[in-house]
Amino acid sequence: MASTLLLATAALPAINQARELVAERAMAVLGGWALLNLLVSGYFVARTDARTMPHHFHLMNVGWNVVNLLLAVVGLLRANPYGVGNLTLADSLTAQFNFEKLLVLNLGLDVAYLCIGSWLQARAATDSKPVRLLGFGRSLWLQGGFLLLFDSGLYLLYHRFAAQLLQLVG
Repeated sequence: MASTLLLATAALPAINQARELVAERAMAVLGGWALLNLLVSGYFVARTDARTMPHHFHLMNVGWNVVNLLLAVVGLLRANPYGVGNLTLADSLTAQFNFEKLLVLNLGLDVAYLCIGSWLQARAATDSKPVRLLGFGRSLWLQGGFLLLFDSGLYLLYHRFAAQLLQLVG
């Protein structure tokens, strides 16, 4: 029993640090995606006719990725992979499952973004300004698709730590 407790005490800080590093790197990927979109779409939004679908596509990408960049910066600033060594097992499990719940919520939102993009595409057929709806819909497909891949990949990477933490409970 004492050796199991000693093993758990030694493993917990390493698990917490690895878990936080995954989250921190994920925020760097999100920030990189946002910067890439801001550069490319920022370039094209200024060089396309405001009455065209590409203009609205790039305009929505710029707006979307300002938010992504803010989320990534906040995530990077809050990340503290070397400051989680003193978390208890209970605190570690709480942090683990709270983040997993957030990722599952995000996955639901990602699917909603794709559905709204499809709805905008369909609605464009009957709208007086279809180019705006087409551009916004395609942007939602791109951004929602990326976020669906991003959040599902992050969930799969992050969830492996749940099993490691649960092994320490027994």
